[in-house]
Amino acid sequence: MKVKAQAVQERKPAAEVPKTGADLFVEALQAAGVDTIFGYPGGAVLPIYDALYRAEPRFQHILTRHEQGAIHAAEGYARVSGKPGVVIATSGPGATNLITGIADAMMDSLPLVVFTGQVGRSVIGTDAFQESDVMGITTPITKHNYQVQKQEDMPRIIKEAFYIATTGRPGPVVIDIPKDISGEVYQTAAAEEPIHLPGYQPTMKPNNNQIKKLIHAISTAKRPILLTGAGILHAKASEEVQAFAKRFQLPVASTLLGLGAFPASEPQFLGMAGMHGTYAANRGLYECDLLINVGARFDDRLTGNLEHFAPQATIAHIDIDPAEIGKIIPTSIPVVADAKAALKQLLTVEAELPDTESWRNHLQDYKEEYPLWYNNPAQDLIPQWVMKAVHKATEGNAIITTDVGQHQMWTAQYYGFDRPNRWVTSGGLGTMGFGFPAAIGAQLASPDSRVISVVGDGGFQMTMQELSVLQERKLPVKVLIVNNQSLGMVRQWQEFFYQERYSESLLDIQPDFVKLADSYDIKGVRLETQEQLVAELPSLLQSDEPVVIDCRVLRQENVFPMIAPGKGLHEMIGVSR
Repeated sequence: MKVKAQAVQERKPAAEVPKTGADLFVEALQAAGVDTIFGYPGGAVLPIYDALYRAEPRFQHILTRHEQGAIHAAEGYARVSGKPGVVIATSGPGATNLITGIADAMMDSLPLVVFTGQVGRSVIGTDAFQESDVMGITTPITKHNYQVQKQEDMPRIIKEAFYIATTGRPGPVVIDIPKDISGEVYQTAAAEEPIHLPGYQPTMKPNNNQIKKLIHAISTAKRPILLTGAGILHAKASEEVQAFAKRFQLPVASTLLGLGAFPASEPQFLGMAGMHGTYAANRGLYECDLLINVGARFDDRLTGNLEHFAPQATIAHIDIDPAEIGKIIPTSIPVVADAKAALKQLLTVEAELPDTESWRNHLQDYKEEYPLWYNNPAQDLIPQWVMKAVHKATEGNAIITTDVGQHQMWTAQYYGFDRPNRWVTSGGLGTMGFGFPAAIGAQLASPDSRVISVVGDGGFQMTMQELSVLQERKLPVKVLIVNNQSLGMVRQWQEFFYQERYSESLLDIQPDFVKLADSYDIKGVRLETQEQLVAELPSLLQSDEPVVIDCRVLRQENVFPMIAPGKGLHEMIGVSR
């Protein structure tokens, strides 16, 4: 599938203008290899947009209809391409509309470089029109942030920002640019300097002694298990982790964001672990005597009650961020390193292979005795069945993006990701409205891939205005709305923990999504029965045009298995019919 290129907007010839700080900005982006920008113009960034208009070669600028759409699209672009997503927004409300996406990228370790306009330096701190304290607001949710105070510093700051965002543990960097800095005529040329950040030196290579300790622990373990996290995907280490698991015959469980690092179809794969993980994966973590965590954070949705998390296990943790090691779970074998470098070294060390056959057979019994399950009525659409149908129609090769909630969990459970970088979702922050704009960024990052945005009817309504971008750019993204006319996960929790008091979680009034799509000149289809889905879904997903599919599923369907708040991994409910 090839994304159809948008016709290049005809430009009026620009009069000769003197070089400004905004031209320095453009040159710095070109030097960083940027070709795609997501943004929304406004007063404080008009000099920058004028420079973008005059730039040669032109950047591909994606004009979203809300700044939140821009930054989520940049996240999807970064997740799939591995390159930093670049965002521009104006001062004040433009900048504050980016905050959710910046926090989301920080939690999920996505490389972004975000440029915000700012009022002129002479009025900063006076509550000038559309002024906000971008530095104060973003300090807790960025890897680093800058405010440009001298025009000649702009190239250096931008160069450093791209380096910081993409090295070590990836993350967002914000650069706040006062309007007078970008608008003033440029006076002096700054000499090109190498990056010099003595306080920022990520550790990439593992300590040899720690590698030896880990090899010894593996060789002597009776019940080892490998936990795969998103750090493997950021390090492009999927091949290495597969080779490592196969060499030592380790059963494998995945975090939500680690899906695709190890193929779901491999016999060693136990499934996703955590609150809505499989019985086999969670029992594996509970019963193991050695847990090898590669690139995961030990967040609360994974661990459940900490007293019952891997209580008999020696914990080994490979992570590029030393702050994560020992932060939640006491760690006996810490390995601070890039996942790819650590796994490569583990593969080269001579080792006695552990005998894991009985352990693997034990976990395989769990897989067979307690598989994922759902009831399948004759006609009504069940969301789990829908996701299996999507997998079949795409042969498991699509890029899937989601919001957060029930549809996210059903996709994670039933789609079955065999390849890296095909799964784009909001993990740590759990952001509604993320999935659809992230699909736009994913499609731009991988034009030949089939991209499907699986969204809930609640989350889609938060960013559905970005349908304009699909129509404008002729992007063949498929939007699959898992429509249960409710805030599904909120409704599920109210059912279980609030005696079915559905306070403000039922969405009986919502748009006609087919008509909505039509208003954007996009094909819209409503599917309400299994017969309709079987007949129409494959051709809809294979279309080279954008499509909105309103898939009406049963409101009362719940996500199982489930670990209730305060319970351990061994205390799952809904593990069988």
